Amino acid sequence: MFRPMVTLTVLILAATVSAQPAPTDPLTRLMAGNARFVAGKSVHANQDRARLTEVAKGQKPFAMILSCADSRVPPEILFDQGLGDLFVVRVAGNIADSHALGSLEYGAQVLGARFLMVLGHEYCGAVNAAVKGEKVGGNIDSIIDVIAPAASRAKADPDQTDLLNKAIAENVREVLSAINKRSPALTAMAAKGELKIVGARYDLDGGDVTLVPGGK
Repeated sequence: MFRPMVTLTVLILAATVSAQPAPTDPLTRLMAGNARFVAGKSVHANQDRARLTEVAKGQKPFAMILSCADSRVPPEILFDQGLGDLFVVRVAGNIADSHALGSLEYGAQVLGARFLMVLGHEYCGAVNAAVKGEKVGGNIDSIIDVIAPAASRAKADPDQTDLLNKAIAENVREVLSAINKRSPALTAMAAKGELKIVGARYDLDGGDVTLVPGGK
């Protein structure tokens, strides 16, 4: 007979949490959302009918995420964000090809996003294929070829412990380098302090996101 009271209490607590102002710093906001996700306390803000109506009129995402297309890595869920919060570009291996870069330039220059995270992840199949030197055929090989230099650097390390994870981190750094070399627009914004760019890794087992050392 106490179930309605318990349910009401949960709803009140959830409403209180979602009513708290979000951090203004994009990275802090993302990591706070990820902490809620890991703790099983996601608030699912900005996912109601009112938000749907609001963003139908236009979008102003606070951050961009370049992530892998892996079905286990949905940025809006793992960062506990809602409709219109994130401008997400997804491609296998989270590589920065011309289409991905064009999309990110649009997100920054047109939509006004001032933060970009390149997000690699644990057990990445594309990176694993590059490490093993596999050839699958078709357009898939074009993705593996892009990741190959990062895989080669990881394999050149005398310490071959945890090789795949080293290659995943190297791939994130490779993508950051590609952005710097191949997108003058994003590079210029970063140099002026108008855009912050970081690299990170998502852990499939635990659900947590950590920054990649040297990934800035």
